Amino acid sequence: MNAVSRTRTVPRALKHLLIVYHSQSGHTRTMADAVRRGACASDIEGVETRMLRAAEAGPRDLLWADALLLGTPENFGYMSGAMKDFLDRTFYPCQGRLQGLPFAVFICAGNDGSGALSSIRRIARGYPLREVQDAIVRKGEPDEEVLARCEELGSALAAGLELGVY
Repeated sequence: MNAVSRTRTVPRALKHLLIVYHSQSGHTRTMADAVRRGACASDIEGVETRMLRAAEAGPRDLLWADALLLGTPENFGYMSGAMKDFLDRTFYPCQGRLQGLPFAVFICAGNDGSGALSSIRRIARGYPLREVQDAIVRKGEPDEEVLARCEELGSALAAGLELGVY
């Protein structure tokens, strides 16, 4: 008598990638769209991606996330006020609940972007978040090369989540 072995496929729990951005000129939005395209690539099936403007995102969204991508313009050598507001509004409600959450940053700068990047990194240490990809900083309007790098950033973070690297 032959026994037939049956295996049941157990669906994997989806991982969650949150993209939070602010844009006034549309340049950072263009970068965010490219990040999202990469994160939603057809070969990535185990990750749900949510993209929100900084003013719309809140603690619930951040607690939902298994990884975070932050996109901001550089305003007066700093992150945008809307991005700072998002980080301010989520800090205390999420305090102690995001230990080591993987994150990465993309910035559309008027200067060199270093002030915006260092301020985000300083605040991220307080959560604490863990930076897992190199930041993308673009001075001026994003070109095709930068948009391709943004797509790669989204894809790399989503693939890392799907594979359990992060």
